[in-house]
Amino acid sequence: MSSNIDEILDKLEKGELSISRLDQFLKSSNLATLVRRHYLEKKYNIKLTAIASTLLDFEDLVGHNIENPIGAIQIPVGVVGPLKINGDYAKGEFFVPMATTEGALVAGVNRGVKTLTLSGGVKTKILYDGMARAPLIWTPSVEEAHRLSIWLRNNIDKFKELTKQVTSHGELKDMQIFIVGNMIWPRFVFNTADAMGMNIATIASDRICKYIDDTYEGTHKCISVSGNLCVDKKPSYLDKILGRGKYVIAEAIIKKEILKDVMKLSSYEIDYINKSKNLLGNAVSGSLSYNAQFANIIAAIFLATGQDLAQVVESSLGYVWTETRGEDLYISVTLTSLEVGTVGGGTWLPTQKESLQLLGISGGGNPPGTNSLKLAEIIASTALAGELNLLAAQAAGELASAHEKLGRVKK
Repeated sequence: MSSNIDEILDKLEKGELSISRLDQFLKSSNLATLVRRHYLEKKYNIKLTAIASTLLDFEDLVGHNIENPIGAIQIPVGVVGPLKINGDYAKGEFFVPMATTEGALVAGVNRGVKTLTLSGGVKTKILYDGMARAPLIWTPSVEEAHRLSIWLRNNIDKFKELTKQVTSHGELKDMQIFIVGNMIWPRFVFNTADAMGMNIATIASDRICKYIDDTYEGTHKCISVSGNLCVDKKPSYLDKILGRGKYVIAEAIIKKEILKDVMKLSSYEIDYINKSKNLLGNAVSGSLSYNAQFANIIAAIFLATGQDLAQVVESSLGYVWTETRGEDLYISVTLTSLEVGTVGGGTWLPTQKESLQLLGISGGGNPPGTNSLKLAEIIASTALAGELNLLAAQAAGELASAHEKLGRVKK
C-alpha cells in the first residue's frame, strides 16, 4: 500500500493526476483524503496531524457535505443553561451548545441565561415560517412583464403541484411578484418542514422555471433560478420586512430584585444603554440590524448544530427592544429571518447530531416541522440572554475586564 501511495503522490506532483479526481481514481474517499493530505504535507514540508485526527467517515460525506477533504477541524463546544423557555414548541429547561473560540462568550451568555431563568424564563412566538427563492425572468417590455405576472398568479396551483413532486413534506405557500422595468422576479415561498429548505426551494423553483419556459407563450427567458431577491446570504431590508426562514420573537420581564442581584444594575440603566447604543448608535452607523451581538450567539449555535454558517448573515438581522415597567425590565429579541433546520445539511454529522440530541430535536419532528421551530425558539431565547448580558456588562463598564480575564491567552 505504501508503494502505491508513493506512486500516486508522484503522479500528483507531476500533474498527471489532480487532487479532485482522487476519490474516483482510488474508489475510496477515505483513502483519497489520506493521499491528499500526504501530498500537501510533502509539498509544503508540514505536518497536518491535528487535521488528520477525526472520527468522520468520508465515504459518507463526499458528494453530500464536502469535496477534496483532507481531514477535519475541531472547535471547542460549551453549554449555557439551564435556560427556561415557555414557547409554543420549546417548553422546559435546556442546556444549549455553543461552538466558539471567543473567550468570555459562553460565560457571558450563561449569566444572561441565569437572569432569565430566575425571572421565570423566556416566552417565544414564531410569527412566520417560509423559505424563499426568487428566480429572475427577462421579458422585452414592462407590458410583457405585467402580462407574465398575471399568468403566474393564475398558475400558482400548478406550481404547488410541481413542488409536491419535489418533496413529500414541503409545499409552496406563497408567491410575491416584483417588477423592475422589463425584469420580473416571482419570489416563491415554501414550507420546508424540519429542513432549513434551501435545496428544496431551489429544486422546486427550477422545476417551476422549466414549466414557465415550456408553457408560457409570451417572449421571456428565465435568466437565473436565483435573482437575489430571495435573499440568501446577504443582509437585506426585504428579509427584515417579509421574513425568510423563521420570524421569531423571544421576550421576558425581569424583576428589579433579580437585576440588582445578578447584574448589579437597574432596569433604567439597561433600557438607556439599549436605546442609545442598539437603536441610536446603529441608526447613526447605517446598520441594517439593531442589536449588539446576535451574530455571536447565532454563529456559535449554528456551528454546534450543523446549520449553514453563511446564513448567519441574514439570520442575525433583527431588533432588541426594552421598556421599563415600573422598576422591572421588559426585554425582547426579534429575529426576522432565522434560517435553521434539524434534517439535511450538516445536521447529520456525528458531533452536530449529538448537539441536536442534547436539545431533543435531532431529525424530523412529530408532526413534521416542529423540531426546526423548536430550534428557532431556543436560538432566539439564547440570543436574548446574550443581549441582556452584554448590555449589562457595557452599562457597568465590565466588558473589557471580562475579556481581559477570559478572552486572552495567558503565557
